[in-house]
Amino acid sequence: MKKILFKESFKDYLFMLIGILCIAFALKSLLMPNKFFDGGVTGIALLLYKKYHINIALIFIALNIPFLLLGGKLINKSFAIKSIIGVIILGLCLQFIPFPEVSHDKLIVSVFGGFFIGLGVGFGMKSGIALDGIEVLAVYTGKKVGFSMSEIILGINILIFLIAGIFFGLEAAFYSMLTYFVASKTIDYVVEGFEEFTGVTIISSKSEEVKQFLVLQMGKGITVYKGERGFMKDSFEVSTETDIVYTVVTRLEVRKLKSAIHEIDEKAFIFSSSIKETAGGILKKKHAH
Repeated sequence: MKKILFKESFKDYLFMLIGILCIAFALKSLLMPNKFFDGGVTGIALLLYKKYHINIALIFIALNIPFLLLGGKLINKSFAIKSIIGVIILGLCLQFIPFPEVSHDKLIVSVFGGFFIGLGVGFGMKSGIALDGIEVLAVYTGKKVGFSMSEIILGINILIFLIAGIFFGLEAAFYSMLTYFVASKTIDYVVEGFEEFTGVTIISSKSEEVKQFLVLQMGKGITVYKGERGFMKDSFEVSTETDIVYTVVTRLEVRKLKSAIHEIDEKAFIFSSSIKETAGGILKKKHAH
């Protein structure tokens, strides 16, 4: 048990360190030298840095800590403490590590600045911390005003990009929006993984053949529910008992699965739904070496 806890803690701190270094690199080597911005508290810090020449490390820490302290009340104290430590370490990296300027090509700066910001925030989230307090603010504000978290974050970021456009020109604002978009997509990939999973439910009179195909040929775990086939005529009549087979596949396997099921039973009823996250169970067949 202690070994497992140590392994998990080590992984969390490793992810936190990777996240911190990625964000520091993106800011010092790409965004700051080119007057590009991001969304969230990071974007606000960059605006204040460029407009008023305030030390970026100090303003980043000062802006984030109040929101993270609020996170201690909304989430838990451990989250707040770890997040504050992470933000302070990030501030120290911004202050003392001399990251070199990489490029002044606007497209490269915008895309890769967003990529490394997203990578950093994503690894921070995987380690259980927030390296940008914007989501904590959105959770708190959402409870007060009735907007969803995504609507509040979008509203704050639109305001940031409008201010960037007013003070630093529309070009800087447009490239900053691209940076934010790339960062958002990268966060999704880091947190949720590159493979998107799909839950598939199959209702077939040939359920035994379907189950054998899924388990033996596709190497999938399945869940079987007991149901009844019914139909409407003059009144509701139950026809026969049936197995309802549920499995989870990657999006690349959906077409193969549907084609195979229709070969087994062309009258099979199949419906699917996207799954954001999975844990445990059998999702993939192990490769033989």
